[in-house]
Amino acid sequence: MKNNTGIDLIQARADIEATDDLLEKALKLSGLVSTLFTGAGWPLVVVGGSAVEFYTEGAYMSGDIDFCRQRPAAIPARVAQELMARLGGVGGPRSWKVCGLFVDLLGCLENEAKTVYGKITTPYGAVSVIPIELALVERTFVAVCPERREAEYTVAKKLAARAITYPALCDWDEVFRISSLPEFLILEEMKALKAEVENGIAR
Repeated sequence: MKNNTGIDLIQARADIEATDDLLEKALKLSGLVSTLFTGAGWPLVVVGGSAVEFYTEGAYMSGDIDFCRQRPAAIPARVAQELMARLGGVGGPRSWKVCGLFVDLLGCLENEAKTVYGKITTPYGAVSVIPIELALVERTFVAVCPERREAEYTVAKKLAARAITYPALCDWDEVFRISSLPEFLILEEMKALKAEVENGIAR
């Protein structure tokens, strides 16, 4: 079965199902889903824990793939259901099991970042990921508000470590700007987390 993407979906699904490495599997499936929806006029962006998983190259595993749409208009339920059915997706109308992984469509992207999306190339197309600056602020926000939760804080530190280790990947001025927004108000917590991770790396 081929479509306007030129990808043999049956062959792609077989390849993804046979992929043992969970990160590689998630990336391949994200590429396939992104390509299929973009071809239908609905570009998607990876968000949430999935974004953290991809940015940390599997140091944190989310267990599912979360997408938001880029266009304000809602994807018609029938369109989403039919597109996911081409991939053998079971479920809906917002969450499907595909090739052994769960794929969720969460709604329209809310992006407070001024930096660009992350881009990941996969065998089945490019994947757009929310800016790492926003992913880091969101993950830290969840970890410290309304109170600190160690499991979530550990995840935030893993993402911060990646951002610190690869300076070109992250604009910390933008991280601090987003942290200061009324939506989050965690500037001091973010500075403390960065300092803690930097100290840990320096040891």
